[in-house]
Amino acid sequence: MSKEQATPQTNPQTTPLWEVFIRSRNGLSHKHVGSLHAADATLALQAARDVYTRRGEGLSVWVVPSSAITASDPSEKGMMFEPTASKIYRHPTFYEVPDEVGHM
Repeated sequence: MSKEQATPQTNPQTTPLWEVFIRSRNGLSHKHVGSLHAADATLALQAARDVYTRRGEGLSVWVVPSSAITASDPSEKGMMFEPTASKIYRHPTFYEVPDEVGHM
């Protein structure tokens, strides 16, 4: 379809962008796999299924409007993550973990 024939529903410049997250059969967490344009959440979910799970690799699919995602600025890494370095008590390096505790 040429740009002249594009409708508002199919024009990527006016159709919302969605981020796609897939949870595979082997894992427990969703992973970002890509983005797509769709008019609404239902169409985004259907398109995500068709595009990103062709080989049956997905157990669960999430679609999130890109406009709803707020991200940290990589240039502000120090301000965002340095405070955790001063909270060394959060890391289990100052005490022995008993064997009976198991997976920790």
